[in-house]
Amino acid sequence: MATTAGTGDGDGVEEVTGVPKTVSARALELAQRRVPFVHARVVRAQPPASAHPGDEAIVYGDGRIDGFVGGMCAEGSVRTAALGALNGGGPLLLRVLPADEVAFPDTPGAKVVVNPCLSGGALEIFLEPVLPPPLIEVVGTTPIAEAFIALADVLGYATARSLPDGPPAEYTGAVIVAGQGRGDAEALRAALDADVPHIALVASRRRGAALLDELGLGEAARARVHTPAGLDIGARTAPEVALSILAEVVEAVHARGAPPPTALPEAPAQVVDPVCGMTVTVTADTPHLTAGDKEFWFCGTGCRDRCATGLVGG
Repeated sequence: MATTAGTGDGDGVEEVTGVPKTVSARALELAQRRVPFVHARVVRAQPPASAHPGDEAIVYGDGRIDGFVGGMCAEGSVRTAALGALNGGGPLLLRVLPADEVAFPDTPGAKVVVNPCLSGGALEIFLEPVLPPPLIEVVGTTPIAEAFIALADVLGYATARSLPDGPPAEYTGAVIVAGQGRGDAEALRAALDADVPHIALVASRRRGAALLDELGLGEAARARVHTPAGLDIGARTAPEVALSILAEVVEAVHARGAPPPTALPEAPAQVVDPVCGMTVTVTADTPHLTAGDKEFWFCGTGCRDRCATGLVGG
C-alpha cells in the first residue's frame, strides 16, 4: 500500500499524533481545504483479489495513493485511471481484470483494464474526482452581499471575504463588489491587479462610471468591470439583485476558457511496462531499472525482476 500523505509536502493535511485519519475523514478535510483528489472505492471484488468491497483510497494529483484498493498491480491501474479522471475525465467505474478474464463485461460509463500481472480475481472500483467549487470573493456586508452569499451556498460555490483588507484568495474566479461605497475602490483595484477573470460592481450606471473614472482606468481595464452587476432580469429586491449577479457569475464560470477552480499538480509521466505492456504512471516508488543508457519502469517488482533476468541472460 502506498505511503500516507500529509508529511509537509504541501497538501495541507495533517494527522493527529499517533492516530491516522480514515480515508473518508481525510477526503472531507481535503475538500474543505480545496485540495483536488480522486476518491476511489471498491464496489465489487472477485476472489482471490486482495481488496474487498468498501475498501477505499485517495489518489492525489501527483499520483500518490493513500488507502488500499488492491495490491501493487491493481493499484497501478487505479492510479493511471484516476489521474485521467481528475484531469477532465470525470467519474468512472474502473474494472480491473486479469488476463483472459471474461467477467465484468464492458458497458457504457465503465472502463475495462486487463492487467496481465494480476494473480487472479477481478475488481470494480468507482473513481470520483473531487474538485474544489468555484471561489467567489464578496465585498461588503450589505443586504445584496449577504443574499449573494446565501444563494452561492445553495449552488455549492465557495465564498470568501479577503477584500478590501487583503488581496483576493488564490484562484478566485470572481469578485463581487457590493460595499456600496465602503471599500469599493480598493477592492476593484486589488481585483484588477490580481487578474481576477470576472469582476462585478454593484452600482448604478452613473455611480459605476464615476468610480471607474476616479480610479483612472483605461478602456481595457474598464471593460473588465461589469457594472451594473448582474443580468437584466428586472430585479428589484436585494435577493433578486443577488440572483441576477449570481446568474452572471454562473455564465462566466462556464464560459469557454474559464480558469479551473484550483491548480492541479503537473501530471506524472506515463510509460509502457516493457514486460507486460501495461501503462504505468511513474511515481517515486515505481519499480525501476537502468540498463546502460536506457531506463525502464514497471507495474510491479515481478516484471522488473523478469526484465533484469532477461538483460543479464542476454
